[in-house]
Amino acid sequence: MKTLCVYCGSNPGLRPEYGRAAAALAREFLKQGFDLVYGGAGVGIMGIIADTMLAGGGRVIGVMPQALVDKEVSHPGLTELKIVGSMHERKALMAKLSDGFIALPGGLGTLEELLEVLTWTQLGFHRKPCGLLNVLGYYDHLKSFLDLATAEGFIMEAHRPMLIVERDPEQLIQKFMTYEAPRVSKWADRKNPL
Repeated sequence: MKTLCVYCGSNPGLRPEYGRAAAALAREFLKQGFDLVYGGAGVGIMGIIADTMLAGGGRVIGVMPQALVDKEVSHPGLTELKIVGSMHERKALMAKLSDGFIALPGGLGTLEELLEVLTWTQLGFHRKPCGLLNVLGYYDHLKSFLDLATAEGFIMEAHRPMLIVERDPEQLIQKFMTYEAPRVSKWADRKNPL
């Protein structure tokens, strides 16, 4: 594992703990020698994690559609900024460049990106770890929803542990380093209750 992707907000959120958690995750990346792939912005939580990585001598690769670069939201000091044509291309390239995926607090885009790569794990498209840094319990309701979806038979029990959830960056990274993807069951293995 060399490069990890982080999905996070382009807004800072209302609590300073969110930014501190982004900086702490960046410091853990630096400690472990990981490169960062992220959305390429210089604002919000995105800017904090990139700035912390760069200040510590880390390698930071941003991936951003040209339309957002034109709006001047890209970070000016990245190791590398890859410019793509669309959000779909952005997500595909971020996934290709990364050995695992972590979501910090963020909004709709963060959630959508995380759930897409988690779905790809479930379908067997990749075997990379996916995790949440659950700052101040920000993702507690998402965890509850996934538990409910599992209890109601919409997520297989074998797939529920695919999402690693921790409040501490060091513990999250340790679980990433020992992660083993669950067996992907065949569609024929699934029982139809009707």
